[in-house]
Amino acid sequence: MSPSPARQPAVFIGHGVPLNALEVNEWTRYWAALGDSLPERPRAVLAVSAHWYINATAVTAMSSPRTIHDFFGFPRELNEFEYPAAGAPELAAEVAEVVKPTWVGADLDSWGLDHGTWSVLAHVFPDADVPVAQLSVDATKPASYHFELGTKLAALRDSGVLVLASGNVVHNLGAVDPSRGNAGTDWAHRFDDHAQDLLTSRPEDALALLEHPDAQASVPTADHFLPLLYTAGMAAGTGETLDAFSKGYAWGSVSMTSYRSAA
Repeated sequence: MSPSPARQPAVFIGHGVPLNALEVNEWTRYWAALGDSLPERPRAVLAVSAHWYINATAVTAMSSPRTIHDFFGFPRELNEFEYPAAGAPELAAEVAEVVKPTWVGADLDSWGLDHGTWSVLAHVFPDADVPVAQLSVDATKPASYHFELGTKLAALRDSGVLVLASGNVVHNLGAVDPSRGNAGTDWAHRFDDHAQDLLTSRPEDALALLEHPDAQASVPTADHFLPLLYTAGMAAGTGETLDAFSKGYAWGSVSMTSYRSAA
């Protein structure tokens, strides 16, 4: 009999701008270190990206997902970047099974891997040699739905699947100020610090973050925040807490904080 796979950690990455795919900086070094620190190579990645934000819950089920360049105004080198990971059609079927009775559609040809996924995986698995499926973030559902879905997806971790969520704890593009560099606004710090206090001790209470006084400024739209709830749900569902393995800011109003399960 083959040995059982090691449990993969629950992971949330604060991914920031697409250019991180091409750069070696303090954030991408942490992502590379994450790949090196895994208990063993995962058999597949299930990515939950802020950038597949649609009115349904779906999972990619194609054998060769395309690299989606879902942005504009960046150098041609970034628009020509390819992350040629294989798809994971069998994982799509497992996702549909493990989250029942929640319905998950199989996407055979419409999506692929967007930059919330490949800009991170380009550093975690630079050889693109781990199959990848991507789960959509359903814009029609409340925050509690996403947290509960995370608790169900936790079961995949014991079968060698790395469930990697990608967004930003604080993401307010209307307040971006490039002159701030890596310094965060006062309200971004308050919300990000509160998130760290809660996630590293009581991830089961992650939904309470939306009641924080700085939540409206820090989370003006839900797309980048909801992936965090998948990771919190996975940790809560297995009785774990989360550790912040990188923390910082970009342009004042984007948090680059990333988490992984402590166990």
